[in-house]
Amino acid sequence: MPVDPATAVYNLMQADPNIIAAAVIKGKEIVYTTDNWDISGDVDRVISSWVGQNAPFIMVSGVKYSILQMETERLVAISLKGEGSICAAKDEEHKLICYLQPDGDARGAIMDVQRAVGSMSAQGPYMDSSAQLGQQATQMGGSSSEGYTTSAGAGPSVDPQLKGEIQSFLDWIKDSEGLAGYINYYLQQNNAQVISELSKIYNELRQIFGV
Repeated sequence: MPVDPATAVYNLMQADPNIIAAAVIKGKEIVYTTDNWDISGDVDRVISSWVGQNAPFIMVSGVKYSILQMETERLVAISLKGEGSICAAKDEEHKLICYLQPDGDARGAIMDVQRAVGSMSAQGPYMDSSAQLGQQATQMGGSSSEGYTTSAGAGPSVDPQLKGEIQSFLDWIKDSEGLAGYINYYLQQNNAQVISELSKIYNELRQIFGV
């Protein structure tokens, strides 16, 4: 049985104490928000950026949050200046936007946020445990990409959309709020998992280019 927005947010904040503010939106209306957060002036722009799937950052309460992950059902953005992070999830009925204090783990919290959205749904469980099996999404400057295949015997042409995504990736690398900003942020946080993965990617890139 679905719970009301206030209960869903209360349960979420109990599950992850680093989530200290939240707002529930239904349609275009904020149906519940914690007393310590007023994002009524930002909701339309955040949702528009989320739907567009191409924004490099969002602004909430005057703070710039760089997009770390943006998919149809979820959004994760962090302040590279250490002012916390934003986690959001949605289904066909509700959108739940949350603020995490600087010590919070946005990537870990997003699963709890998605479950909270599902708990409000009248259509049953929101998350399918096998939904992402066999799928891989890659975030490149606020856009996602899918694999491309060519038929046997096809010429050595490159898909224009794929080339465009690679160009977006290059722009993201050059942007001070892009890849360099993320790497500096996680180095400052001493995030062992991310640093380890970055090291693997660095070695793989050196092998690809023979350097």
